[in-house]
Parts: sequence; C-alpha cells; structure tokens
Amino acid sequence: MRYYFHIDKNKEGKNRMLQRESGILMHISSLPGPFGIGSFGKEAYEFVDFLVETKQTYWQILPLTTTSYGDSPYQSFSAMAGNTHFIDFALLAEAGYLAKEDFENISFGHNPEEVDYALIYERRRPILDKAVQGFLASKEGQSLLATFEAENSWLEDFADFMAIKEHFGNKALQEWEDQTIVQRTKEAIASYREQLADRILYHKVTQYFFYSQWLDLKRYANDNAIQIIGDMPIYVAADSVEAWTMPELFKLDDERKPLFIAGVPADDFSATGQLWGNPIYNWDFHAKTGYAWWIYRIQESFKLYDKLRIDHFKGFSDFWEIPGADDTALNGRWSAGPGYQLFEAVKDKLGDLPIIAENLGYIDDKAEALLTKTAFPGMKIMAFGFYDLEGQSIDIPHNYTPDTVAYTGTHDNEVVNGWYVNLTDEQRKFVDAYIHRSQDETITQAMLRSLYASVSHIAIATMQDLLDKDGDSRMNMPNTLGGNWQWRMLAKELTQDKKDFLTGITELYARANTSLPQSH
Repeated sequence: MRYYFHIDKNKEGKNRMLQRESGILMHISSLPGPFGIGSFGKEAYEFVDFLVETKQTYWQILPLTTTSYGDSPYQSFSAMAGNTHFIDFALLAEAGYLAKEDFENISFGHNPEEVDYALIYERRRPILDKAVQGFLASKEGQSLLATFEAENSWLEDFADFMAIKEHFGNKALQEWEDQTIVQRTKEAIASYREQLADRILYHKVTQYFFYSQWLDLKRYANDNAIQIIGDMPIYVAADSVEAWTMPELFKLDDERKPLFIAGVPADDFSATGQLWGNPIYNWDFHAKTGYAWWIYRIQESFKLYDKLRIDHFKGFSDFWEIPGADDTALNGRWSAGPGYQLFEAVKDKLGDLPIIAENLGYIDDKAEALLTKTAFPGMKIMAFGFYDLEGQSIDIPHNYTPDTVAYTGTHDNEVVNGWYVNLTDEQRKFVDAYIHRSQDETITQAMLRSLYASVSHIAIATMQDLLDKDGDSRMNMPNTLGGNWQWRMLAKELTQDKKDFLTGITELYARANTSLPQSH
C-alpha cells in the first residue's frame, strides 16, 4: 500500500460558506460541442463566461472519474483517474499532438442533444491513440509525462489495471481468466507490464491529457471568480483498481468478489430497494490505518475542485449492507459506519474543508447527529417539499436554515417540468399558491425564483430548469440501467432572455458574486 498526503490547513474555514451565493449544476458531458459529448474545450470556457455574465459563483458538476457499465459516473474503474471522454481534440491539435483532419470529418453521434456512449467509445479511441503518439514524439512529451507520474502516485496502478482489463476483453476484474494477475503476483505483474507496455503508456498519457486540460479550465474559472463544486461518490466499483490493488479496504473474498454490496432499502424509486453493487468498506481496517486512504482521496479531490459534495453521507453513520450474491436489496441490514472518527482524522490532517454533505434519502437521528457534528452544510431539494400539503416537509423553503445548499432537484430527480406534470391537481394548486406563481411565469421560472429567494446560503439551479427543458432531459433514473446520463444542451438554447432572468433573480435575492473581475 502507498498513501501520500500532506498537511495543508484550509485558511478560509466556514465563514465564506455562509455568504449568499448561487450557481448552476450541469455536468461536463452535457456541454454542447462537436465531439459527441461535452469536453474541456471552447464550449466549457464559454460556459464559465456565461456564469460570470450572470453573476454566479459556482459551477457544480458530477464526478469526473471514468464511467463503465451503465455509463454512470458513480461506478468508476478508479477513485482518482479522469474520464478521457472529456479530453478535447481541438486543444490537442493546438498543442501539436493531432492534425485537424484526424477528427473534423468524423461523426460522434446523430443527435446533438444526446450522448451515444457506445459510438463515442468506438470513434474516440483511435483519435486518442494518434494523439498519444504525437505527444510521445514531441520534444517535451517524455518530460511532461515523467513529471505527471511523479506527482500522481495512483497512475501506475491505474494504467496497469486498464491495460490488463483491455487484454481480457474489458471483462470485470472478477472475470479475468488468469488468477495470478488477479492476485497480483510479482511474476504476473512483471510479465503483463512487459507484454502490454504500449497500452499501459497509452493510459498514462491520456490521464495526462485529462488532468492538464481540466486544470487549465479550472484555473480559468478560478481566475474569473467561479468556483467548482465537485462530487465524490462514497463508494468505488467492484471492478476497480482499488479492489485489485488494495482489497484490504473492502469486504472481498480471495477472488476479489464482494462479500457484501451497497445499496439502500425500499424507497420511492424501487419497491425492492436499490442494489448498487459496490463493495462495502472494511471500516475496521480503515480505522487501524487512521483512515489514510480517505485522507489521500479527499486531498486528491481538492486538487480538482474548490468545494466537494460527498455523495450518500448517510453511509458514514450507518449503511445498508446486502449479501454479495443477492439480486435485490431486500435482505440488507443497517450496519454502523465510521461516524465522526473519519472526519476528525481528515480534519486533523487537512484542516477545515469546504465539504457539502448529500444528506438525502432515509436520514435518521444518527445521520443528523453526524451532520451536526461535522458542521457540513446539508442539501435541500425543493421539489420534495410539496408532497406534504400541510407544509411540514423539511424540504419546503420555510423550513430551510441558512447553513444549507438548496436545489430544485439533482441529477437523480425529475426536472421541474417533468415533476410538475406528474403532480396531482391539488399538489399543483399548492405549489402555485406557495411560490406566488404569476400568470406570465413558467413553472421553472417560478420555482427558480423561489429557490433563489430561500434563506439557504447557496442556491443551485439545474441547467435543464434554467433552459425550461421538459422531462426527457432528466439525467438519471435511479435503479435503472441504460438511457441515463445522456442529456446535452444546445448552444442556441441559452438565449439572452434566459441569461437576463438568471441575472435578475441573482441580484434581486442578494446572491450576486461580489468577487467578479471589474471588466465584468
């Protein structure tokens, strides 16, 4: 095992977190552009400019990690490595690693409003292969890669894992035919590294492309007073480099198969619960190491983001533990998580960090107590607040407190138009009355106005709601496989009237970014 972390006490503390601020939730994949999926190129920089123009403070995104089966950013091959689909070809051409003819006349999809993951996987890889060769042939390539490797201790294991995974036809770790490499014997590792040297190098270089392009974009955002809210899934995939190289972190058998898997009990999304399939952590082992892997993981996350949303915060107080062989979540049980001990260890090493806790779903007194002790702001989902016609929901705005982050919905919820259509007549009347909806307001405008008026110190609007998109633009339907994570916006949809509306509610409700450059 190798853990590397340094002590870098955060000087801002939590005072800044209590300013009234706002931002937009939209993942990189949803940006417009010519490469079949949003990228770190021109359109991303233009999105930052839009945030500046409308006086926002935050751009919130989903996890930047790799996606696998089901295309979910919450099921990744690595807790550290980036999604190479976001690498922008035009930027690679500017750097001299590609020629424009390598990508300009290639189709990456037939519908600009939808990501075709199978097609972009097929079409992008040969272009990235050419870019890797161009990079390695350049004068500075070897030196840049050596520096990147030295600064990212996780890179070698990740590149090994991905090259070997491809060698076995992209099968999951638990299905690799050679148990000697599953078990990582010295002889097997040496043999595969020699055999797959070119493929290993490919994965190292493409991670360099990802990181260099993303950090350039983040620097541009920060230089223009825009902060990035990132997203860290609580779990990693069973088919991951961590399960392969650090099985002691999880409850796995000798073949790296999960003895127990994560999910949640029956809820509004599923009568049999949600079966996520991620391996459960061996929390006793983590405690013995002083939570070193978590400290390292969180430290690495703050290299990519300015604030960090931690997904499924409930899982740190207690979690739903399901037998590994089950195909539903019904037979799970609640088991104790690490509690405050984990976050105390993180604070001791890294100081006070600007973390947002995703405290949605089944939140009991134990989870609430942990949230209170950490002093992290939790989340409020405005759409949830109107199912109780008595106005008693914790998600209705009059029950908010300032130390919260408010949303109309997240990537797992219906967009406002889809949600509103599915309400009963009585619920719609309640919503319209509560938010004082006028006859000339769309439901999305009225909901966003009410969201920005709330007392929550941060309000985040989804891009779909700002653009007044219908239910087909939903990002994810939990507990379903396929058809998710596909929505993309069209550049022409972001009209001046929509910008003016956003600027208006931002200024009216005292959320305007006061740190913007004077030129804006």
